[in-house]
Amino acid sequence: MEFFDVLKQRHSIRAFQPTPIEPEKLDQLLEAINRAPSAGNRQAYEVYLTQDDAHKAALVSAANGQEFLAQASAVLVFCIHPALNAERYGKRGENLYAVQDATIACTYAMLAATALGLSSVWVGAFNDEAVRQAVEAPEDQRPVAVLPVGYAAEEPRLRDRRPLNGIIHRLD
Repeated sequence: MEFFDVLKQRHSIRAFQPTPIEPEKLDQLLEAINRAPSAGNRQAYEVYLTQDDAHKAALVSAANGQEFLAQASAVLVFCIHPALNAERYGKRGENLYAVQDATIACTYAMLAATALGLSSVWVGAFNDEAVRQAVEAPEDQRPVAVLPVGYAAEEPRLRDRRPLNGIIHRLD
């Protein structure tokens, strides 16, 4: 799929078919995550992948009952790993760059999913500690995004976007 077509096709989907994701597609999605840019190439994040019903159920609970997490073939949890940036970038690296790194990686996953004919939705409404425990992440990591991925079982709801002149401020 052409890059700009991917951007047009990407929509938030909250209903998934029970169809498993093919291993080769999942591998491509994971490789896209690994290719995401990061501050100093430190990749100050960890990604937890689950396709297990018990872990997905724990994530539903941690995410305020968002049941579609359990429907998705795979769920990715993006956690910051601030210590990977601490030595080089100090507090800014721990508090900002790590978050940027993890969210860029999540964005790459969303776009890769779309290019592969899969669907996803960014989930940010959750209890940090409950998500961290659900994926068995160490205490020094903090989840910043949960991304369920699978084959859509609904048509996307198209929403209007702000006009460019309302968000772009040219300084010429």
